[in-house]
Amino acid sequence: MELIKPGTYIDFMRHRIPVVGASLVLVTLSLVSLFYPGPNYGIDFAGGTELQLAFRGDVGSGELRQALEAIGYRADVVSVEGAENEYMVRVREVSAIDEDRAAAIEESFRAALPEGVAVRRWRISPGGDKVSVELSGAVDEGFIRSTLEASGLEVRDTSALIPGETYPYEAHLVGIADEIVRRLGESLGERGPESPRRVEWVGPKAGAQLRNAAVTSLLYAIAFIMVYVAFRFDLRFAPGGILAMFHDVVITLGIYVLVQKEVNLTTVAALLTILGYSINDTIVVYDRIRENMSRLRDRTLRDLINVSTSQMLSRTIVTSGTTLLSVAAFFVWGTPVIQDIAFALFCGILIGTYSSIYIAAPVTEWMDRRFFSRA
Repeated sequence: MELIKPGTYIDFMRHRIPVVGASLVLVTLSLVSLFYPGPNYGIDFAGGTELQLAFRGDVGSGELRQALEAIGYRADVVSVEGAENEYMVRVREVSAIDEDRAAAIEESFRAALPEGVAVRRWRISPGGDKVSVELSGAVDEGFIRSTLEASGLEVRDTSALIPGETYPYEAHLVGIADEIVRRLGESLGERGPESPRRVEWVGPKAGAQLRNAAVTSLLYAIAFIMVYVAFRFDLRFAPGGILAMFHDVVITLGIYVLVQKEVNLTTVAALLTILGYSINDTIVVYDRIRENMSRLRDRTLRDLINVSTSQMLSRTIVTSGTTLLSVAAFFVWGTPVIQDIAFALFCGILIGTYSSIYIAAPVTEWMDRRFFSRA
């Protein structure tokens, strides 16, 4: 399908300086936005608790959000697709037990143990919903409950596990999820929620590790793509492709931050997809440039870039246009999670299409002129 008449010649490189300047401004603003206002990290990266709640009566998402704020929780509320009065609730809190309180509870427990019984292992789950303890001798389950309750914990039940070299016990506590369900029941009455259908939590340390792993995955992807382009073409092409990918990801992430969309593992998946799309579009243009280098030996690289980009313009418009239409459909009719991915992909595809022409190609021309020209 030819949208552009064959033989059309457009001098793209004529406008490279102002366009590259505009891109530098956008990249700078995007990098600044990472520090202020900063990303709106989701539970994956910041830590928090996610509950899936089904309500006994009609409860709107707005009413539920207000009810949560009234009991002291700033929460994200997302309706579950295809389920009436069922919501995903995400709160930043993970545990009501901070490190200092956990240390005080452990010290109090150790002091209350009968003579001759010592603690071999002690652990409070990062979600604050379970205490696991291994003792050198047997004690009554009632002792475990009463000692923990004396420290201010709300205990749901206790159990003695199969003894071996030590005597293990578990105490299940009333955690954030239980508190939210209880207080929503008090607030909404008969319409209140049933027991949580699903509870997940991510601690702050785990969130930081996931965040670091996400950044590492992006850097590895960029490094390996750079090596591929260097072998596939030559060194003058690789920096342009890498800078174009960096440009696409940073600006897309900057837009995400400015509109305060949640940045989570799904966002990282979208950014990796954008990396792949960006380099694919760039390689198509590079391939045509390389073909024309062998056919049009009397032309400068700047002229070859204009000829090659003009020849590939129809393909670029059709490919990017059809992809954008598909992504737009997901954004309009998809679930909230799908909409966030679609939003990132829509921005990334638009920026990636433009960067293949006005970032990758000009950098390649500059590299050729600066380091490879024999003149």
